[in-house]
Order: sequence, then structure tokens, then C-alpha cells
Amino acid sequence: MVGAGPGNPELITVKARQVLDECDAVVYDSLIPDELLVTLLPAVDRRYVGKKSGRHSLPQQEINDLLVRLASQGKRVVRLKGGDPFVFGRGAEEAAYLKQHGIPYEIVPGITSGVAALSFSGIPCTDRTKASYVMFLTGHQAVEKFVSGVPWGWVGGARQGTLVIYMGVAEIGRIVKRLIDAGMPAETSAAAIERGTLPTQRTVITTLSDLPDKVEATGVKPPALFVIGDVVKYHESLQWFQDRPLFGVRVMVTRPADQAVPLYRELRELGAEVLAYPTIATVEDFRSDEWDALRKLSGDDRWLVFTSENGVRYFMGQWYATIGDIRKLSKYRVAAVGDGTARALHARNIAPDFVPTRATTSALAEEMVRTLRLTGVPVVRVRGNLGDRRVESTLERGGAHVVSLPVYRTFPTRWLAAVKDKLFDYPPDMILFTSGAAVDGLVANLHEEELKRLCDPAIVVSIGPATSRVIHSHGLSVDLESKARAVSLIVEELVACHRASALVETRGGG
Repeated sequence: MVGAGPGNPELITVKARQVLDECDAVVYDSLIPDELLVTLLPAVDRRYVGKKSGRHSLPQQEINDLLVRLASQGKRVVRLKGGDPFVFGRGAEEAAYLKQHGIPYEIVPGITSGVAALSFSGIPCTDRTKASYVMFLTGHQAVEKFVSGVPWGWVGGARQGTLVIYMGVAEIGRIVKRLIDAGMPAETSAAAIERGTLPTQRTVITTLSDLPDKVEATGVKPPALFVIGDVVKYHESLQWFQDRPLFGVRVMVTRPADQAVPLYRELRELGAEVLAYPTIATVEDFRSDEWDALRKLSGDDRWLVFTSENGVRYFMGQWYATIGDIRKLSKYRVAAVGDGTARALHARNIAPDFVPTRATTSALAEEMVRTLRLTGVPVVRVRGNLGDRRVESTLERGGAHVVSLPVYRTFPTRWLAAVKDKLFDYPPDMILFTSGAAVDGLVANLHEEELKRLCDPAIVVSIGPATSRVIHSHGLSVDLESKARAVSLIVEELVACHRASALVETRGGG
């Protein structure tokens, strides 16, 4: 029973991350950060059981039964809940059901939004002079109850404390009336915090009496909570979270999750909300026959040609597994298609001998043929399953003896319906494509109308000309094509693009 924290994926605990990395199945709710799910091992069984107001994907009893069934199959199961499992999370109900059926369990607490969202808004829960206590209250009226179980009349008499109300957007008008009727001053400071701890967090400051009208006028939607008390006055002086260049910008990253974690982190540090939606995934493709052919190569003049970071990663793993001795790489000179692939090599202490002036596979092969003596020279072309043989055929025309060495396969991921729904609930402001395969993967998951609805309002970012051609082939526009043509450098261009678009809007340019 694991608390995933308040929404920001970096606020998960060390213990929670550990059990996620070791589990066989995850049963998760709707407010779980996408990044926690897409970075799980591919073999993990994922079960969505989220609840939204008026919409339950699975009744609670069926969730209970699912947990027992998965555990009874011998699986290590994580029941992943937003916030903390024992703070308005039905954790106790589910734990009791597991206990009843003889299923051993442990509780991994999480950071609850009633503390975290306030901190990210510059509002302390308690303060030595303004609030000696804090109450966590639910504003949600359970289906099986005709009235709320919260004694609002008693709560309304409280002073010099902080009220934090969860799940109260639909009921806030009635709650405020009951508090004021019970004697709470109408001018008491109040705040609504929407999507707390996420870069698209929004804080609305007002007074208790004006809170319902302000919520309606500003369109506050769940997930949101309400804070009532003098501590709200600290917001203006202590707010800190929004002072970042990409604050409030939702960036959809389509790159494979196992490669994208550093990019996720960098975007978050700049204030962006990362929508982790990998449209493709990669797996190792080990072919013993091709490695046997590589072992038989002779001569001191040989080339290794890398056309992707994935190629570098999987090749090196297979080299260590089959040949082992890193010193035997000294017989090879190394070519890299561009800066990103070159950096992947440098990260493994290998300096490429050849990088073309243009970062495309065709330019790589053509420039190698034009500038190098390749007649009779063994050239190992490290590759995946996608793409054609143009690199091989160009090198062969230049006289090289080409050995094609597949080391990985790329395939489109398939999104669950709930995953797609969540994307359209909070659509991206920017969509980042780092390969043509990632574009094709998105197209495979969306109908034509959905594709237009997602991409047309967003800034579509392409890693380079080859990716742009694939984007255009699907009838979409490219708003920004990277000049750096490297994932590690594209973030700077995103920041510049966002600043430019913000400046245009400020000047009234649309």
C-alpha cells in the first residue's frame, strides 16, 4: 500500500521507489504521475482503477478482489495511491480486506497534498503566531451518506488554526455557508490550490465569503484543495515555485521512457509539467550469428558506425556480454551520426573519429565514402530494426565490406483508454518528437480527429529534418525544428521558443 505523493513525481519517497522497482503488478489511481508508470519495467502488470467525480473505473469491492487475486497468484503487488494511503485514500478499507483474506502487506506512507500543495504555494500549515493546529477535512459527500460526516458547525467555531479541505470543489458553496453560519468570520483569509505541486499549479487567494464565487469565476477544477486561515496571508511573500522559465508549460515527451528520464528531470527543473507519454519503446535484439561474423573480421583498419544513442547503449552491453575485453575495441575507428550519438559515446569514454557536417544517416554514409578510403575495409553498421539499408548500400558502393549488426528493436507502445483520457483532460502546450518513429507511434495511438485535436493547439517540436518530414507526412505542422539536433540541447530551444511566444502574446500579437 504505497503513497505516490501529491503529484510531482520527484516527491515520491525512497522506499516507494524501491518497491515499485521490485514489483510484479501495480494497481493505480487516476492522479498517479505518468512518469512513475512509464518508467516501470516492461513486464510489470499495470491495472488502472482510478476514480473521478461521478466516474469509477472499477467499484471498490472489485478493487479489493483484484488485489487479493493478484497477490494470490504469487505476485508482488503495489497498490499505488495519490498522496498518502491513509489520508482520504480508502487505504484502511483495502488493508482490512487484505488482512481478512490472509494477504501480508505493508504500508508505505506518502506526502499528502494537504501539506505539499500548501508548501508549493508558500503557505505554511502551522505558524507560531497564526496557527497552532491544522485540520484535514474532506469536502466530499460519500455516496452512501446523505449528509457529510464532518461537523461543520463545530469546525466553524475554530480560531487560530488552519483548515485544509480535500475534494470539496462541488461542495464548497455549502461548506462556506455552514462555516459562516457557525460563526467563522466572513473575512477570514482563504485559498484554492489547483493541481498542487505540479508546474501548472494555480493558487487563488480570496476571503472565506468570496471563496465560492471566486472558484466559479476562475474555473477551479479538481484536483484542488482549499485552505482557510490566517496562514494564507504568507502566500504573497513566500511563494517561490512559479519563478522558472517554463513554469506552467505542459511538455509532452514522446521519447522512450528508459531514455527520457534525464530529459524529464531537466524540464521539471525549468518549471515545466512533464507529460510522460512514450509513443515507442526499445528492446534488445541480440543475434549471435551476426556477432560471430563480427568476431571473424580481421585487419587493424575497421569501422564501427553508430546512427543512434540506442545503438551505442545496446551495442556496448552486447560487446561486454560476448567479447568482454574493452581493449579489443582499439582495432576500430568509430563514426557517429551527430552530436547526440557522439555524446553517448563520450559518456562511455569513447571519442568518435568521424562525425558528419550534417546530422543525418545519409550525410554520414556519403561523407564517409567521399573523405575516407574504405575499399576492402570492414565497416560494422550498428542499427535497429527500423529504416532502410541506404547507409549500408552507400558504404558498399564506396568499396567497404559492410556487416549489418542489429542490436535493438523499436516498436510502438499502446496506451490504455484511461491514459489517453488523462492526456486530453490536460493537453500539452508543447509536443516534443525526437524521431520519426515517435511520430508514427503517436499516430498509431490516436484517431485522425484526436491527432488534430491534440497537435493543432500545441507547439510541435522536431529534433531535425528527418523527423519533420514524418510529421508533415501525417498532415501536421512543425512549429520548431531544432538547430542543435540533439536531445540534450533541445531544452534551451524550448525555453527560447516559449519566451518568444510569451512576448508576442504580451504585445498583442496573438
